[in-house]
Amino acid sequence: LLATDGPWFFDEFDHPTMIDFIYVSHVERMLASLAYWKGVDLRDLKKWNLKGLVQWLEAFEKREAYLAFKSDYYTHVMDIPPQYGPGYDGGFEKERKQFANSINGRDGKSWHLPLGHDDPLQPLYKGPPLPLCVLEAMNLHPSSSSGSYEACDETIMAKACRSMAAWKLASNGANVAKFAARGGPEGAKNPRKTFSAPLADPYAESDVDIQPTVDAVLRIVCRVMLLWDDDVDNNKNNKLPSAEWRQALKDAVPAQQVDGVVSSLGYLRDRVGIPRDLPLAAARYLRAYLNWAIDALE
Repeated sequence: LLATDGPWFFDEFDHPTMIDFIYVSHVERMLASLAYWKGVDLRDLKKWNLKGLVQWLEAFEKREAYLAFKSDYYTHVMDIPPQYGPGYDGGFEKERKQFANSINGRDGKSWHLPLGHDDPLQPLYKGPPLPLCVLEAMNLHPSSSSGSYEACDETIMAKACRSMAAWKLASNGANVAKFAARGGPEGAKNPRKTFSAPLADPYAESDVDIQPTVDAVLRIVCRVMLLWDDDVDNNKNNKLPSAEWRQALKDAVPAQQVDGVVSSLGYLRDRVGIPRDLPLAAARYLRAYLNWAIDALE
């Protein structure tokens, strides 16, 4: 890549060609696999100095169309073993544990409120993090020199990401609640065909008893994402939904259904797919607000 004048494999073009498209999906899987199983962040210039690779990735990320097929590390590490076989831990152990916990949301930060502005492993703002129509509606524009969105107002960007997550949830709310209710206690009793992909569950049925409650909770989650700017706790971070919203969640769930609703929210959280459901910049907020609801109910 450094042998050409531009970021692409062929420098006579100012756009990617077939060879770029062939490689990028494989490189995405390499980035996720090496971080998760080996503790290697190939985008770390200080450590690996892969300038050509980083420039190539950032050139892709500046194109809105790339959002339509760019996945996140979590989605990759969940679907790689069924396709290629199991991954094996090794490499840099300290970094491996750190990266793995960040990727699968077990570090208490990457999938929990308050979220950091950017993702340390998966840069969000080198190009458009959301569809351009969403960014333009929020008056968010790229740098004229770099084309990145890194200098945008963090508060407005967070609102744009939450709003898109809330819009996608609300636009198909009934079906999302039905899907999430597969994780309820009666849903778990359905006879299921097993697959090598651990999260694949195409024949599962919903727990119809708990589904209306799950729907009510998801409505609250949706409202909180949309109204968050107007109502936050006076805590040191000032980035958590207020106690009133937590109480609204508790009031919406009968005591005997708490465990089932919590398992349903976790079922949904673990199956938010990138890019199928949302771009990562918005999906991370949906995952985090689902975890906020889980923590409030527990």
